[in-house]
Amino acid sequence: MTAGPARNVRPLPDSYWVATAEPAAPTPPLAGDRRADICIVGGGYAGLSAALHLAEAGAAVTLLEAAEPGWGASGRNGGQIIPGFKAERRELVRRLGEAPGGRLFDWSGSFVDFTLELIERHGIACQVSRPGWIQPAHSAAILRDYERRAAEWQARGVAARILDAAESERLLGTGWYKGAYLDPRGGRLQPLSYARGLARAALKAGVQIHGDTLVRDVTRGPKGWRVAAEGGVVEADRVLLCTNAYSALAGGDAPWPGLARSVVPVPSYMVATAPLGENVRRTILPEGHTAADLKRLTNHFRLESDGRLLFGGRGGLRDDGSDSGFAPVIGKLREFFPQLGAIACDYYWSGRVALTLDHVPHLHEPAPGLHAALGCNGRGVGMATAMGKVAADRLLGRPLEECPVPVSPIRPIPFHGFRLPAMQVTVWWKALRDARERAAS
Repeated sequence: MTAGPARNVRPLPDSYWVATAEPAAPTPPLAGDRRADICIVGGGYAGLSAALHLAEAGAAVTLLEAAEPGWGASGRNGGQIIPGFKAERRELVRRLGEAPGGRLFDWSGSFVDFTLELIERHGIACQVSRPGWIQPAHSAAILRDYERRAAEWQARGVAARILDAAESERLLGTGWYKGAYLDPRGGRLQPLSYARGLARAALKAGVQIHGDTLVRDVTRGPKGWRVAAEGGVVEADRVLLCTNAYSALAGGDAPWPGLARSVVPVPSYMVATAPLGENVRRTILPEGHTAADLKRLTNHFRLESDGRLLFGGRGGLRDDGSDSGFAPVIGKLREFFPQLGAIACDYYWSGRVALTLDHVPHLHEPAPGLHAALGCNGRGVGMATAMGKVAADRLLGRPLEECPVPVSPIRPIPFHGFRLPAMQVTVWWKALRDARERAAS
């Protein structure tokens, strides 16, 4: 008997999501060489969504994932399905022009509907619901920006509205903010269960998924594209890279030159408290909303059915799991919700978010038959799911003029290698500006 490939297991962090997730489907490592119509690198929401839609269209798809589906940000995020971008319509139109900017903005409004329909169609068990999403404002100036956003969506038939400080405090359970934007389209789910459910749906549709299979190199070969990975090589007519904030996992510039340097991988930290007492529980998010603010150093939170408050945001800069990395998040949690007292946190975990300089996702086609989709900017549940469908459509030949996301060249960020010291200064400066804006309002 010959031994199979060595397993390079990269376990998920000990998170609340891992403790409560649906079981994972088997995704054995790649063992030997194979041929596929399309090879996808990365098993997060975007890669899994693309694989599922491609297989449903009849393509033979092989997906390679360095750990297990949902191992990256897809299994570690706040589980909020958020409609829209951080960028407003007028900014997108200014940058791209009226037609493409407007098309991109309107597409962003479809994220929640698209995700919920996909979940329903495939019977994915992921504790999904649609209570609405709140974006609190830490200053009067931000609240005025929210008024413009609400008007933009109201003009499109969305019952978005602005909350004053009193209504914001009632629905959030904290008086820290000056008001808020409420979007009734917002949803929530168990993010790791969702990723695992997408993987099951893709497997059922015929996708070959191989976990614990780190891709080392993507090159053009005599028979198309050659994806060299642990355990073997996949030859394919087309390749889609969906590695997002973990694009440099294999080291160097993998899986394609410049891709890892085109986004800023920012660590994001989350904690889950012990179950709250009933009296305190009734004061926080009493109508089941999720919340994420628009400070330069953002925070997000939601309350679970077992009474735990999940709270996340920016922490340390190295994503090394150290206690010091969680200190800023714990500090904000106690600042926002003093009624918690000295309650303990039972779970701590972190991951990486891929930020783009223009705050929208990027779709690249650096060579014929090679595609890449990345840059979810902290809104990846719905955005990455929808982005997977967009990428699948391009791989299947959808014309550029019909694509809601413009295809752009890969643009490495200057001085990307110095991002850690630069981010330290940036974090300090952003925290100072957030505090000054709030104090001045």
